[in-house]
Amino acid sequence: MSRQWWGGRALVVGVLAGGIAVTGVVPAGAEVRAAAAVAAVPAVSAVPAVPSSVSGVPDGQAAPALSPELAAVIEDARRQVTSMAKTHPAAEVRTSAWNALRSSRGDEALLEWFAPGGGFEYAKQRARETRARNKAFCERVVATHTAGFSPEVRAAAARALKGSVAEQAAFVKTGYAEAQRRDRATRAAGQQQRLEVTAKEREFVRDRADRDPGEQVRVAAQWALRPGASDEDVAEFFGYGWATGAVLDMEAYRTRAADAEAVRHHTLTRLVREATAAEAAVQGAADAAKARAEAERAWKAVSGHSDAAQRAWLAEHAAAAAQAENWRAVALLSRESAQDLWKGISDTAGTSQEAWAGEQTRAQEAAEFWKAMYDRAQDGETRARG
Repeated sequence: MSRQWWGGRALVVGVLAGGIAVTGVVPAGAEVRAAAAVAAVPAVSAVPAVPSSVSGVPDGQAAPALSPELAAVIEDARRQVTSMAKTHPAAEVRTSAWNALRSSRGDEALLEWFAPGGGFEYAKQRARETRARNKAFCERVVATHTAGFSPEVRAAAARALKGSVAEQAAFVKTGYAEAQRRDRATRAAGQQQRLEVTAKEREFVRDRADRDPGEQVRVAAQWALRPGASDEDVAEFFGYGWATGAVLDMEAYRTRAADAEAVRHHTLTRLVREATAAEAAVQGAADAAKARAEAERAWKAVSGHSDAAQRAWLAEHAAAAAQAENWRAVALLSRESAQDLWKGISDTAGTSQEAWAGEQTRAQEAAEFWKAMYDRAQDGETRARG
């Protein structure tokens, strides 16, 4: 993501379109379809049917019951894919995740979705295509530009969303900047629409630029205070710049967390398979000591991987907690301020607080899963030693 604020005339389109689809923008009826999809997803049974790609047993032969460790991996994979289906910034990833959850191939589809070259990677590739980026830009503008502050921009973005691929591309290329100029001219012409920017507001924006936990919010604030900036730039930070930075920060967090967890989950599946196979090979092994050492090594690899994953999620939990607290404070300030300037951020602050609280909960759940997997692996090491 560019370090320059997207409000810059030459950079605005590149930065916004370069992100992922706007967080929280869901097509009409999607929540109903999502609920139906969840209901249609079969629950993970204690001993689920296992395809050959999961169990290692050739098709046509009866698969043994899953080990408790691999059953736990599959259960958490379902939880992670469900979370991505609901909250991943890219619409293409959300759709792909729902398809994996509803697949008649069950657990196999879930585990393959995380694999290199699987559904998750393919969906991310599609999200990077130009037409997807243009649509994401239009969605983000609608979500962050209010009708009260930026009526021309919002209306133009909404029209583009309902239009063709070419119309969306035209909005990204020139339409946004043209509508933005019309909004600025309207605000300049109407004294009643001017928002007073005092030294107190400027100081607050300066504080955002220095200390906000979100990188994109800091960049937005820095742009509003750049050399040569006017009161209009500060007003635009309150009007839509702050909200857009918040959306981009949430997208970055969710995207980073999802990418890392997909790799971790795929690696965990492989390591658990290797460990359970090594432990099973101890029985009847010609060299029992060597087999036990190999099983212990395999379980140690699982415990090391799980420990690192848990620490990573604890760090994500701390980041989400800091953001949730930050937006709680902003929501309180916006409610207490009599300045019209603050009205544009009031709804965004409450929504952002709730969203980050949700991420905090998800990070805690993930950390707990990896801690439990670490404990299982430790138990495996103990069994291997005999």
